[in-house]
Amino acid sequence: MQDCYNSALWILGAREHSEKELRDKLARKGFSETEIHDAIVRLLEYNYLSDERFASSFARSRASKPLGKQRILNELRMKGINDDAAKKAVDELDADWFELALQLKQKKFGIAVTNDYKEKSKQTRYLVYRGFSFDEVKYAIEHTELGS
Repeated sequence: MQDCYNSALWILGAREHSEKELRDKLARKGFSETEIHDAIVRLLEYNYLSDERFASSFARSRASKPLGKQRILNELRMKGINDDAAKKAVDELDADWFELALQLKQKKFGIAVTNDYKEKSKQTRYLVYRGFSFDEVKYAIEHTELGS
């Protein structure tokens, strides 16, 4: 059990992990379910492992890319974070999703507004894939300059 616990500490020393991520990594290292369970209980007891802290850190990191709310929520769910904790982490960001979508659009496609249907479709797909809502995408592709 001590080897499993030490491995878990080493993994957590690199960055925050969700409980699911840590379980998966320890299982890949060949530790038994009992060893993993005991190590995780101990980590939770000492507050070395926290899904809430991980979710908050991960959401901040992904919003700075920038990625949209929906993409961040989906990625948190894939990391094993429950819906309530994921929504809480995203809501705590206090991000202006419209401005983030605009910044991303301008970084990728420039500040000019296009009237070309194919180009608008391309920009829309790009922003939707990155997790922005259709309202945020519409805002981003219809604005001509920063701050307007």
